[in-house]
Amino acid sequence: MRIAFAGTPEFARVALARLHAAGHAVALVLTQPDRPAGRGMKLHASAVKQFAQQHGLAVAQPRSLRLDGKHPDDAGAARESLMQVAPDVMVVAAYGLILPQWLLALPRLGCLNIHASLLPRWRGAAPIQRAIEAGDAQTGITIMQMDAGLDTGDMLMAEAVAIRADDSSASLHDRLADLGGRLIVSALELSARGGLVATPQPADGICYARKIDKAEAAIDWNCPAPLIERRIRAFDPFPGASASLAQETVKIWRAETCAGQGSPGTVLATDDGGFRVACGEGALRLVVLQRPGGKRLPARAFLHGSKVVAGSRFDTAGP
Repeated sequence: MRIAFAGTPEFARVALARLHAAGHAVALVLTQPDRPAGRGMKLHASAVKQFAQQHGLAVAQPRSLRLDGKHPDDAGAARESLMQVAPDVMVVAAYGLILPQWLLALPRLGCLNIHASLLPRWRGAAPIQRAIEAGDAQTGITIMQMDAGLDTGDMLMAEAVAIRADDSSASLHDRLADLGGRLIVSALELSARGGLVATPQPADGICYARKIDKAEAAIDWNCPAPLIERRIRAFDPFPGASASLAQETVKIWRAETCAGQGSPGTVLATDDGGFRVACGEGALRLVVLQRPGGKRLPARAFLHGSKVVAGSRFDTAGP
């Protein structure tokens, strides 16, 4: 089976690696253009591009796939390349570009998407983060037949995973990426035997995972402690929950709900295990923090030599 693959970040790289290891002929890889990153803002290739180049796979990086869009030459070149390789199927995982109708219809078996939720819950851009933020007990991977809608296509395979009480987006991402790679290999094996069964998504339970905005990083201490704690885990590693304390913006990477009450944002007490901060409902013990330009530190090390004491106050609206 000849495969075209479209994906960009590490989540997609894992799937591509699984397909390659399974012996599938990946005829063409589409990924986002190189982006500036790091302190020097040098151009960096995506995780998918790096894997493709290491394994001698052909790569295309169109800025758009719309023939009538801002970059019609890019779209036209991508279309020509795909028509030349004539893939049986396209596998898509966190690609970052909308697939137009000409591409959805090009492969003989269509386009299969690896989506990191149990559809129809958490359609959209940030399903991992939103599932943690919402306090969901489980999430999973859905292999979906793509159509023109936003994650609205028929479901082909799905498998659930539990969301652990200490899961961050980083840890949950890694488990889901591994599961997605395994399921897409199984889906293609079934497809080759004509064994895939398409099931329409239920009309009930639809919700959307909007893209994470950096502005969401600012902690609002007026919120209930359990919600703030979930957001801290949901925004790890990006954008990182942050708050302003003594005119210094710090990132908070781990916290635990605890007993306590007071004016939201007020430090109630400090000890070796962290320091307790009052929230709109309940309190949080801050366990791992980071100063600007520094490393993640346990609260005891963070507090060493600092002037943070009971009665100190975080800005309630964040930085």
